[in-house]
Amino acid sequence: MKPHAFIAMPFGIKPGHDGTPIDFNLVFERLIRPALEQAGCTVFRADEETRAGDIRTDMFQELLVADLVLADLTLDNPNVWYELGVRHALRARGVVLIQGPRATQPFDIYTDRKLRYAIKDGAPDPSRLDVDRDRLAAMARDTLAANSVRKVSPVYVLLDHLREPQWRELLLKGDNEFSRAYDAWCSRLEVARQKNRPGDILVLAAETPTRALALEARRAAAESLMKLRQFDFALEQIDAALAIDDCDRASRIRRALCLARLRRFEEAREAVQQLEESFPRDPDICTLAGRIEMQNWIQRWRGDPVEDGEAAAAAADGATLPGTTAGIPLRQAAADEEAGLAYAIEPFRTAFTLQPSNYYAGIHWLMLAMVHAHLTGRTDSSLLEQVTGGVHWSCLSARERDARDYAARASYAELCLLCFDAAQARSAWSAAVAAADRDWFALDSSRRTLAVLRDLAFRPQETATALSIVDREIARTASPFRPRQVLLFSGHMTDAATRPSPRFPSDKVDAAAARLAAALDQGGAGPDDLALCQAAAGGDLLFLEACQARGVPCQLMLPFPEPEFIERSVLPVKDGEAWRERYFAVKAKLALPPREMPVELGSLPEAANAYERCNSWLLNTALAWGIDRVRFFTLWNGGGGDGPGGTAHMYEEVKRRTGRVHWIDVRTL
Repeated sequence: MKPHAFIAMPFGIKPGHDGTPIDFNLVFERLIRPALEQAGCTVFRADEETRAGDIRTDMFQELLVADLVLADLTLDNPNVWYELGVRHALRARGVVLIQGPRATQPFDIYTDRKLRYAIKDGAPDPSRLDVDRDRLAAMARDTLAANSVRKVSPVYVLLDHLREPQWRELLLKGDNEFSRAYDAWCSRLEVARQKNRPGDILVLAAETPTRALALEARRAAAESLMKLRQFDFALEQIDAALAIDDCDRASRIRRALCLARLRRFEEAREAVQQLEESFPRDPDICTLAGRIEMQNWIQRWRGDPVEDGEAAAAAADGATLPGTTAGIPLRQAAADEEAGLAYAIEPFRTAFTLQPSNYYAGIHWLMLAMVHAHLTGRTDSSLLEQVTGGVHWSCLSARERDARDYAARASYAELCLLCFDAAQARSAWSAAVAAADRDWFALDSSRRTLAVLRDLAFRPQETATALSIVDREIARTASPFRPRQVLLFSGHMTDAATRPSPRFPSDKVDAAAARLAAALDQGGAGPDDLALCQAAAGGDLLFLEACQARGVPCQLMLPFPEPEFIERSVLPVKDGEAWRERYFAVKAKLALPPREMPVELGSLPEAANAYERCNSWLLNTALAWGIDRVRFFTLWNGGGGDGPGGTAHMYEEVKRRTGRVHWIDVRTL
């Protein structure tokens, strides 16, 4: 999305300081607009606003959200000065000042950097116009690229502790174009998360409805991807957020957590240390430190977690899990890592002490302290009793705030497991799983915690009771399908009868089908895989037919509604009617209906290309299963396409991300 530039300047013909008329409309059309468009901006001037409503409301929103505000100070125009003052009060950076000829400099901004442009006969001087335009474009680019820490507004420079307002809170109150666009975007993002479609999330993350909300959008995308445990891709979104604002606390916290979940513990600790320097004694950061140290401790004695019943059997007979020291029972291996356990307990204790409403920190402090006593035989009963009371209050308070909050319900259920009898644990866990509303990932997260307690033989009866309840609910909930391989395809359509130079003529269809079948056989394609493809006449349908012949589940992803897609991508080729019949034959064998991009992702963004967007949708959907699983097949002549978004575009994107390509060159058929 292009940066948004708002222009504060006089309108029409106005007398300059020496009385000579200046046509500011020509200044805008000949100098300002071309220069800012050259810098990559979308340009908006207040007098171009045609929407109904309060012009001041629209102006305030523009001054708040614009990536760049350009103020022309050639005249002492009260409206321009007022708008500049509002921007300086709302935002700490993102202002460009320009002026034409004037005898004196305004005192308030005397030292501020300004671009001076030349005027001749009341319009931009033609002999200087190209130079002034290039200088303004360069100044705009430099301002947009400036580090987010650097303050430009004199308000924020002089009032050092002043903080910018929360844009989202200011923007999204009431019904306006920003709130409508953002609410629609967030709704699609949440649907994608609920349906476990990280590929959709990745496409939506790049299509923020307003660039000023890009930071908020990247945060939301990262949070959704983390809930789906797509930590590699969540990290990409977090890094994109930090590229917008490298001081963003929420993104820095998520980044450290992602690094830990990817087992990059040293990097995670370094990130936490930097956060602690920026935000000392912050409860959230203390909680983050505890989570990282807890994950590291578990990893050290438990190794890779086992997802099936193997862990229970291992704990029962004293065996070890993969990754632990051979011959050492799990409980002993965990006790041998006592120092790591202590490192995890301390930050949770600090976080809960600083913020008693932080039930997550409280339950983990209590749980790890009781596990420490279980492993070492050393305990402080008085302290544990006090902590139990505090955590009990915190969990009950959270539950009262939101009775459907699964995290609060699960924390209370964990408390019952730790401190009360099996009957209370059973009741609490039954209520918790009901609040999960069949969220597989939330349930599985609880199961992982319970599996750790089981492997340590901690309160075996209560733990077994809780596990049985969670396992039963997980069994009722559809688990995410994880294909062995993701078979992605893009290829040429067969030639239309009117095509001037052959590319994929119909007499090569049988040879192409044979080569595709051989390529799939070579890769061992079968029912445990997943094929992703459009369904155009030619390569797409040949690929889908070959996959279905091998029992591969297929998902069609169409850039347009089906009737339009058939008109654009099936019927135009030679023998189009026959290809349409093949399309419907493939569709009849699908377990799931084709997914249509406008339905799933919303309308095509301005200036976007539907085919390129669909390529990104296909590729991100494939990559979200894991980069190592993707196998890209292409039927291609090695040349450019007939327009944007063709096979060449997909080929380059796949090569950039994975390099795993099986290319069938049409010229060799």
